[in-house]
Amino acid sequence: MIKNNGEFLFGFEAVMSNPNGDPDQENKPRMDYETGTNLVSDARRKRDVRDFLKQKGYPIFVDTLNDKKVAMPTMFEEIRKRWMAPEKLKEVLEQQPEIRKVWEEFEGSDEDPEKVYQAAAKDKKKKDLFTTFNNLFLTHIIKESLIDIRLFGSAMAIEGVTRTYTGPVQINWGYSLHPVELVKSNSITTIMNDDSSTFGKKHKLYYSLVTHYGTINKFNAQKTGMREEDREIFRKALVQGMMNQLTDSKQGQSPLFYLEVVYEENFDGYVGDLRRFIRAEYDENKPIRSLKDVKVDFSALRDVLTQLQSNGRIKQILKWMNPYAEHGQFLHFPDGETIDLLASIQG
Repeated sequence: MIKNNGEFLFGFEAVMSNPNGDPDQENKPRMDYETGTNLVSDARRKRDVRDFLKQKGYPIFVDTLNDKKVAMPTMFEEIRKRWMAPEKLKEVLEQQPEIRKVWEEFEGSDEDPEKVYQAAAKDKKKKDLFTTFNNLFLTHIIKESLIDIRLFGSAMAIEGVTRTYTGPVQINWGYSLHPVELVKSNSITTIMNDDSSTFGKKHKLYYSLVTHYGTINKFNAQKTGMREEDREIFRKALVQGMMNQLTDSKQGQSPLFYLEVVYEENFDGYVGDLRRFIRAEYDENKPIRSLKDVKVDFSALRDVLTQLQSNGRIKQILKWMNPYAEHGQFLHFPDGETIDLLASIQG
């Protein structure tokens, strides 16, 4: 179980790409038009992580069935039925005395588990007991198999289930460290329908260097069951998930760096948005078309982390730099333990 708070920075570049389309603006890149900066939602990052973990074989709660989006109750039923199989339920009851106690109060507990469950659901006298079982059983499912809820949480809008989980991993909207330019001549694309085709536009940016800030909360981790190995999986999925988003609009995106501060177990706080301690340098009179046109100075952040270390607040600082990026563009990047976020995730 996660016992240490943490916060992280994730930086990536987008070259001739659309990092996050805005459905309210004809799917143009999300923008802060007053500052000319590019915006990227937290949902985009979480979607990358979920999709990649699914590809690696992890069961995902926020998912599709047969390539179609379904309501949460339907998804929950699919997962519940898998865990209601006799052998899996037997294992749960052996490991979870509290769940076993409630289950044994259902009449006919030696019958087929699904029949017992459905009979209890229809019995008005067992309404409270049934709700208690659903809550306990769902909690176990989350802790054992559903990594996306362990990471990001979920609100369970399901009859008979009254749990809401705030995810330990929270990601702020990303923004570019510099003004960006939309491609002035949008490419034309053909959109194929059942018996015809129409024309549309591809909206892209020339270049954007985007950073996200996020936190990992140990108290929420205790509720969702997030483990230390989940933290390692999340880091890798954040990086590798982007690399495997090979759609037309996402081509040209590359992760550049990841920095995580893991605090001591007895420290319950955070510094707050780490991006306020980094500064981008660029020539305002020249167009920004690649990473070579931007330098990012981390010296203020390095000083803050050094002070926290001297106060005994930090357990470790973890860092990853894309081995194929222009490292010289990142000035005074904080020292820390180098980790390999390109190593394979085993599903």
